[in-house]
Amino acid sequence: MCSSLYVAVSSGDVPLNAVQLLWVNLIMDTLGALALATEPPTDSLMHRSPVGRREPLITNIMWRNLVVQAVYQVAVLLVLNFAGESILHNNQDSKTHTLQVKNTLIFNAFVLCQIFNEFNARKPEEMNVFTGVTKNRLFMGIVGMTFILQIIIIEFLGKFTTTVKLDWKQWLASLCIGLVSWPLAIVGKLIPVPKTPLSRTFLRAFRRLKKTRTA
Repeated sequence: MCSSLYVAVSSGDVPLNAVQLLWVNLIMDTLGALALATEPPTDSLMHRSPVGRREPLITNIMWRNLVVQAVYQVAVLLVLNFAGESILHNNQDSKTHTLQVKNTLIFNAFVLCQIFNEFNARKPEEMNVFTGVTKNRLFMGIVGMTFILQIIIIEFLGKFTTTVKLDWKQWLASLCIGLVSWPLAIVGKLIPVPKTPLSRTFLRAFRRLKKTRTA
């Protein structure tokens, strides 16, 4: 959303249309939530102390993981949007077709980032996010179905989603962009986070600033 907003403001061209954004939201909100909801409770989770009802829903660890992945995805999509035509330019292709390929590549890479990031969301605090993944057949089925539907959308539903077919090199590039989210998640988990929730930290800073102004 951030990259689409920035591109729309800066160049007036939106890389993702309404149908594509609807599919992305379906992956992230519905299919992703359904896949993660099927995860069985682990021993470490069962031995964890209860969380108070006033505690924030999104922990500092979740914020760290979200920011790391968001910065990477926005950076990659902006590079593809502004430099994609020069990278994909082919003398045999028209400028219109090159633009369509670029927008399709952006859409495909963004969706694959969400698919691969679902594995990271399984274990937000652990380095090995693949522990027990094969035992959860429903999770693997949902992820596999999402990937197959993405292939069908790109290769066969171009008129409906305003996309064009991608060759194997462009599919490989999209897969590599999505796969980077796995080692990036490991590196991101090395970043320490404070135990105090960020909401409380910002609230205390806001109160101190308010007191200094009223004093």
